[in-house]
This record gives sequence, C-alpha cells and structure tokens, in this order.
Amino acid sequence: GFVVTNNHVIDKASTVEIQTDDGKTYPAKVIGTDPRTDLALLKVDGRTDFPWVRLAPSAPRIGDWVLAVGNPFGLTETVTVGVVSAKGRKLHSDGSDVYEDFIQTDAAINPGNSGGPLLNIDGQVVGINAAIITGDRGYMGIGMAVPINIARSISDQLISTGKVVRGYAGINLQDLNEDIAKALDLKIRRGAIITSVEK
Repeated sequence: GFVVTNNHVIDKASTVEIQTDDGKTYPAKVIGTDPRTDLALLKVDGRTDFPWVRLAPSAPRIGDWVLAVGNPFGLTETVTVGVVSAKGRKLHSDGSDVYEDFIQTDAAINPGNSGGPLLNIDGQVVGINAAIITGDRGYMGIGMAVPINIARSISDQLISTGKVVRGYAGINLQDLNEDIAKALDLKIRRGAIITSVEK
C-alpha cells in the first residue's frame, strides 16, 4: 500500500487520493515528505494486493535507454522514450531550494508526469519523474527524475521514522584550485580545503 510520488504533487493538499488504472479511488495518508529531493511517501490502508513494479538495483548510466510513464495533460498511461544524458544535476526552485542529484533525460516529461516512474528497458524503476526545464512550460527535451537509489533511501527513512535525517559535518568546504594552493604554498593542487568550522 505504499506509494512514492513527488512532494510538489501533494504539497498543500488537505486530502490525498490514489486512483488505480481500473478507475477505483482510495484515500491515502501522507507518511512523510522530503522537499529537498521532492519526494513524498503515501500509504493506502485496507488493501494489500495493488499491482507494483520492481525497483532497479541501481540508478541508470549515462546513455541508457529509459521510458517515462505518466498521465500528462489527462492522457492516462502515456509512455515516452529517451536516453539518460546526465546524472547529478541540481535544480533551484523559485524559493531558492536546491533539489539534489537528478537524472537528466530527453524522454518527454510533461505536466502530469510528476511522480510517475522512469523505467529501464527491463521495466524496472530507475527514477521518479519530477521536473522539466523549459522556457514556456512546454517540452524542450530536458526532463529530470529522482534516482531510484535516493528514492529508496528516502522511502525507507520515511517508513521507519516518518522523517529524513541527513549527515552533517559542521564545516564549509571550497575546491582547492591553483591560486589557493600557491597562496598556501601547498604541493597538492587538487581536492578540497576547509574554509570554516561552525561553532
């Protein structure tokens, strides 16, 4: 009965419902959300025999073929095909929030695809469709999906504790470049340097 979707799909909703492909509707409870990865976990009680799709053991590689499944513009069960062109993309929302580590694909992800699966050619979920990069809200060939390894980790935390906890080192880092290395008389020319330690 657990359902993974995007946080922006259910954010600010007073009630949430799940509709299955047979047209039946079920009330759903929000187990938890993680705005930083734009993920939310829902649960439908009272039924345990929902159809489900397998999660891939890992995120896809650049160049892998993928299929985006969703309901764009009210067109149910729509599938688009593309390839993974990049991984580790970061996006900024209007509120300057940073969304982490997206998969970039040219499989068409349009409004209504959010929360749907990004599948590999074996039909396993490799990502959760989340966003498009566009100038006019139209399809420009750049779609974003949350990698399945992140979705799995976030879901596991939300199931066990209802919240997401991240590690925190208490330091600020900067890339070590040629100028900093010369100024500090360092033989090493690459890596990172600690710029401050928080109290």
